[in-house]
Amino acid sequence: MRAFRHAAALVLAFAMTGLPAGADGRAQILRFQDLKGWDGDDHMAALSVFRETCPDIDRPDWGPLCALAGDLTDARGFFELFFRPVLIGDGTPALFTGYFEPELEGSRTPTARFRYPIYRYPPEVTPGEPWFTRAEIEEQELLQGRGLEIVWLDDPVEVFFLQVQGSGRVRLRDGSALRVGYGGKNGHPYRSIGQELVRRGVYRPHQVSAQVIRNWVRRNPDEGRTLLWHNPSFVFFREIGDVPAEKGPLGAMNRSVTALRSVAVDPDYVPLGAPVWIEKGGKDPMHKLMVAQDTGSAIKGAQRADIFFGTGAAAGKRAGTVRDSGRLVVLLPISEALRLAPEG
Repeated sequence: MRAFRHAAALVLAFAMTGLPAGADGRAQILRFQDLKGWDGDDHMAALSVFRETCPDIDRPDWGPLCALAGDLTDARGFFELFFRPVLIGDGTPALFTGYFEPELEGSRTPTARFRYPIYRYPPEVTPGEPWFTRAEIEEQELLQGRGLEIVWLDDPVEVFFLQVQGSGRVRLRDGSALRVGYGGKNGHPYRSIGQELVRRGVYRPHQVSAQVIRNWVRRNPDEGRTLLWHNPSFVFFREIGDVPAEKGPLGAMNRSVTALRSVAVDPDYVPLGAPVWIEKGGKDPMHKLMVAQDTGSAIKGAQRADIFFGTGAAAGKRAGTVRDSGRLVVLLPISEALRLAPEG
């Protein structure tokens, strides 16, 4: 305890030397008592997840805190002593959605049932530069027969949603399983299929979910195929063999994400690896401390977040119905928080 207090004094002293000259006007420092439900959360569960990726945060103020976090037993005290809650805004209302890791059936070789492959990253695609669109790739069969196939699935709709989720587990015919993760994309922006169905007048916003979209595409196969082409983004995969089955898929920090403790954010506003306090409304309100360990093509903005709900159908059902307002507050080291938004 004495060593902890001594380290705390050093970190706080360092923090106070970093007072900024001004703020950008988009950030506001809050108090921990301003966080609804803060007292009742399991802070140790959040700290355990935070430890997984903290050493990978490449920002100068985080190193001493990661070292201190290694063997603490007072998780709440750690966060309250060394961090400040910062509300960052960009003028856009908060939006929370959910994602999950699908569990699908597949085959290493094509069969009459398993006819729809997922692909590795083509060598001619340059990261960050636009390649062919989803429609062009599928209409012109640009990937077929090139040895880029990883595994074949039995439903083209599930192939599409696997690309949206970015990772998944596939059970093979021999009883084994493989895990696939994000391997890159074709350089085109993500466009929401749900929003397109709303624009066409097929559904109202509150009616749209992942399962609703699946059912509509299956009922309307021809029109459904062109609907999916509305999203020009096409995701490639890589096979992942070094993640234990009991752990979640790899996030953007190349570490496993944790159900209901990991969240995807926009790294232009929230540092990857930072703790974030979630206040999600809707039918299933959620107030808890999570860790920003992932990103997503559709996750853009200071108050945009995608909550990881876990693996399998039950997690997918829960994640697919989330589209709620609320508030996202990022916990930053004191010195970094003060540089962003000086306290009065």
